[in-house]
Amino acid sequence: MEKPAMQALSNPRERSFVPESARQVALVVGGSLFVALCAHITIPLPFTPVPLTVQNFGVLLVGLLLGSRRGFAALTLYLAEGAMGMPVFSPLDPGGIAHLLGPTGGFLLAYPLVAWVAGYVMEHGHRSFARATISGFLGEAVLFTGGLTWLAVLTHSVLQAFRWGLYWFLFAEVIKVMMAAGIAARWQRSSADGTKTQ
Repeated sequence: MEKPAMQALSNPRERSFVPESARQVALVVGGSLFVALCAHITIPLPFTPVPLTVQNFGVLLVGLLLGSRRGFAALTLYLAEGAMGMPVFSPLDPGGIAHLLGPTGGFLLAYPLVAWVAGYVMEHGHRSFARATISGFLGEAVLFTGGLTWLAVLTHSVLQAFRWGLYWFLFAEVIKVMMAAGIAARWQRSSADGTKTQ
């Protein structure tokens, strides 16, 4: 009766399964909480219902650091937390399902795909600053496609969607992409150096 248990203890894969699975869950949950923290750093703008927020930076960084699958899972969890009424969205809006149906809903619902795209491109190539920057801008393209499409549906005007959701944010989004790319590239170098020294 004791042999299966002893074999499990002697097998490194069996011993590491539970801690590794717990680590993966912790990374996904941590990623969702990091984006929630970023969402609370928000500046309202008087000429648009879309606020200036650090949230998009958090989404990109989660995707670049956690990769496509874990990044997608983290942002899906984040949306589920918000839909259930947890205070993870911007404090300027009502929260819950109403928040997802508001002017920023298209941006929010695109988050899992943004993290997936950024993570996927980062994973498939040399993980340099240039690669991270390209990954970030491709993620931003997905983000604004979703956000502007939803704004156009709400306003019945593509021009109004661009006025509310694009023009005022371009410069800030470039800075967010560069910051996320810099942190991700530095993290990858540190991880690679640590692996070599072991």
